[in-house]
This record gives sequence, structure tokens and C-alpha cells, in this order.
Amino acid sequence: MEKFAIDTESLDKLLSDSKKVRLLDVRRKMDYEASPHKIPGALWRDPEKIGLWINELPAGQQAVVYCVKGGSVSQSITDRLRSEDRNALFLKGGLKAWIEGGKTVEVNR
Repeated sequence: MEKFAIDTESLDKLLSDSKKVRLLDVRRKMDYEASPHKIPGALWRDPEKIGLWINELPAGQQAVVYCVKGGSVSQSITDRLRSEDRNALFLKGGLKAWIEGGKTVEVNR
């Protein structure tokens, strides 16, 4: 699964170089509501309802998903997206690594 991972530095560069990346926050609803922060530009999507939103992603568009720590939630969503021919990666270390790396965050709305 590591080959479908991206680290915080690479994601930061990707986001600054290209606006064609779909960034998805796939933390469980409880985790999303418990944290005041997200990566700028990320759209929250309920991982439990992937069947309802998977078709929002164009087949050719790069998607990067993250959860709290880059574990089972984001990895399983990445697997599902890739099985549906979506170009998806997950953020190693998740939002926790992003924040600990001093990267920019914004307040959830």
C-alpha cells in the first residue's frame, strides 16, 4: 500500500504546483467534528458513504485522501477509489503528520 502513499512535503509541493488535485478529508464523522482543523481546500466526505460520493471524482483527476493518522480509513478509501479506476493516494501520517510538520491548516466550517 505504500506505493499509493504521499508524504506531507510531496503533498505540499503538489498542492502549490497544481490546482487539479482533489483533496479529500475522509476522517470518520466523529473525528472530523472533534477537530477544529483541516488541510486548506480539502472537502470532507464521510468514509462510510463512499458509494454516494465516489462518482464526484472524475476518472482522470488526481485525488489525495487523508484521515487522522493515515491508517486504515484513508488506506481503505484509497483502495476503493483505485478499484473504481480513480487516481488516488493517501497522506502518510494523515492530518496529524501535516500539523506536526508545521503545514498550513484552516478551521473546519
